[in-house]
Amino acid sequence: MSGKSGKPANNQTPDAEGQRLSKRVMQQKGCSRSVAEQYVEGGWVSVDGEIQEEPSLRVRDEQAVAIAADASLLDLAPVTFVLNQPAKCKDPFALLSVEAHSATDPQSGRMRVLRRHFKGLYECAPLHRSASGLAVFTQDRNIARRLYEDAASLEHECIVEVSGDVASADIASLRSGAVLPPAKVSRQNETHLRFALAGTAMNSIGALCASVGLKAVSIRRIRIGRVPLSKLPEGEWRFLGLGERF
Repeated sequence: MSGKSGKPANNQTPDAEGQRLSKRVMQQKGCSRSVAEQYVEGGWVSVDGEIQEEPSLRVRDEQAVAIAADASLLDLAPVTFVLNQPAKCKDPFALLSVEAHSATDPQSGRMRVLRRHFKGLYECAPLHRSASGLAVFTQDRNIARRLYEDAASLEHECIVEVSGDVASADIASLRSGAVLPPAKVSRQNETHLRFALAGTAMNSIGALCASVGLKAVSIRRIRIGRVPLSKLPEGEWRFLGLGERF
């Protein structure tokens, strides 16, 4: 539906006056209160031409309340965010905002960013503060459970910048798992290694590097399971697509 989103309705009345927006929607739509609230939270309702997402908003009788002709409650499924988290990020949740939604998001034409998307998020497989790259936040308990319960088998891929002599390092020994967790390791270039290992072993990357005489300078996660970071800009997020599975 057309109209601006996120701004208070013009001439909004004090809480003690007017009528709840959800009640107006109930009257106009002939539906229950819970359904009316879903229409509002789904971004389908405007007041005086501006989209409002707060069911408790007070509106006066003379204010125009419109429900989009194509309003649907089918798109109320929980969402999952993929974030390119910068290193040394103190509060990754602070990066989850409307402004940080990536213009490169393939889901932009299908998904509208709503206030309800930022509520009840679980942080899954959190990155160590010194690491960067792919981070996952979800409202979907099934996804949160999978990333937690399958952490020992779900593969995480990282690019690790190292200092030391990469050319002479015994990279093959890292695959054995004789002392430390096994990892698939390959040389990217003279200063970077590519690691693929279980999520539970992410915190062992520094020790793995040290075991072959290298020092991990930076760690950037680029994939969890089948979900890649791809070209998502740092500090921005995108929606997990319907067909994407970890």
